Amino acid sequence: MSDEKLKELQEYIQEFASKENKQSYLIAVLHKAQSIYGYLPKEVIEFVSEEMRLPTSAVWGAATFYNYFHTTVKGKYIISVCMGTACYVKGAVEIMETIKDELEIKENETTQDMMFTLQEARCLGACGLAPVLMVNGKVHGDLTPEKVKKLINDYRSERL
Repeated sequence: MSDEKLKELQEYIQEFASKENKQSYLIAVLHKAQSIYGYLPKEVIEFVSEEMRLPTSAVWGAATFYNYFHTTVKGKYIISVCMGTACYVKGAVEIMETIKDELEIKENETTQDMMFTLQEARCLGACGLAPVLMVNGKVHGDLTPEKVKKLINDYRSERL
């Protein structure tokens, strides 16, 4: 952890130092920490715990409860495959398997080149386009294994 990044996080935490209920600002602090580091490594969680004078278990609890937070390094492109009912019925499992085969990773893993992270989503709210996946917030729908392979290649060559 670089001193510059720690200082930036510490300054942000200090904005809440005089507040009565510091724990209510924990989510905002974790958002800031993740924006600085890209994820929440153990050392950052311990730093937040010390600086906010909160139990480490409370900080870990928040960091692992919310899907937004990541405690491991993520790839440049985070692929979330919808496994909601509509997507599941229309072939989401086949889409997930195609991605695993193409990227040679399992669910919740990141490719060696740090380009892709694969994860499952419960519902992306685009049922009319099922099956769907989302890459860094952009929804791609009406997928087939062939479309998924092309999509991955487009991201690999950074055409999207």
